[in-house]
Amino acid sequence: MPNFLIIGAPKGGSTALYQYLREHPQIYMSPIKEPKFFALEGEKADFQGPDDWKKDYVTELAAYQDLFKDVSNEIAVGEASPGYLHSSKASERIKHHIPNAKLIAILRDPVDRAFSHFTSLVSQNLEPLTDFSEAMSAETERIQNNWSPRWCYKQRGFYYSQLKRYFNLFDRNQIKVYLYEDFKKNSLGVVQDAFSFLGVDNAFIPNVDHKHNVTHTRKNKALHGLINQENPIKSTLRPLLPTKLRQQVAIKFKKMNQGEKPQLSPEVRRQFVEIYREDILKLQDLINRDLSNWLEI
Repeated sequence: MPNFLIIGAPKGGSTALYQYLREHPQIYMSPIKEPKFFALEGEKADFQGPDDWKKDYVTELAAYQDLFKDVSNEIAVGEASPGYLHSSKASERIKHHIPNAKLIAILRDPVDRAFSHFTSLVSQNLEPLTDFSEAMSAETERIQNNWSPRWCYKQRGFYYSQLKRYFNLFDRNQIKVYLYEDFKKNSLGVVQDAFSFLGVDNAFIPNVDHKHNVTHTRKNKALHGLINQENPIKSTLRPLLPTKLRQQVAIKFKKMNQGEKPQLSPEVRRQFVEIYREDILKLQDLINRDLSNWLEI
């Protein structure tokens, strides 16, 4: 079993942190980044909606433990499932299976996080609505219709109530909370602090110049599907081209197809800041950080 977890939040830097941590020779990260085991242990990922979230779901204990079969002499062993923060059951399951685990959360301005989450799914052709406000408003109905938690844009931003579950169950010295702004400004500093938290050599320097999971719009959705989804053209070319060359071509076309980074209008931001205001004020006290910039319009 792992001895640490990255528990959240989506579009807050967890993918980048996962990649930077796995470069450390004293850290083992599961080959599946988001097994989501503690979110739905023993249950069936039978979601409705445009769901592809269940494809990497690991719901059985033996299969989860199998992810760590190649651990040798690493000091820190972990995985990164940002859905654990939002899950109402994950904290108790983690406490049951690995009560001494260290937990890492990266929190991003909840409005910016929700918008980035939304635009990411739109760019992947996984969000049928193209208006952010409409998608936020549709969330309650989608939950009632058993859509995957992946489409919970608004709910995932109530960090206080979600983190409080963990602070109620685990000692504070087991929990490390970072802010996305700090991670973005000083990735190396945050990562090396995480190394210290995990008890590994904090002098190690990963390649933090490489950015991971950055959201962009797509100029051409058909081209995006051609690059990222299985199709006859890819199947035909795969045996003809070396792996490295295929990867280089894919990267080139992905860059060519990137549009401008989407922007959130001040009017829409003002609306959703008010929704999160009370939760943000409570969160400040819980983690002892000034979050007043999250309340700015």
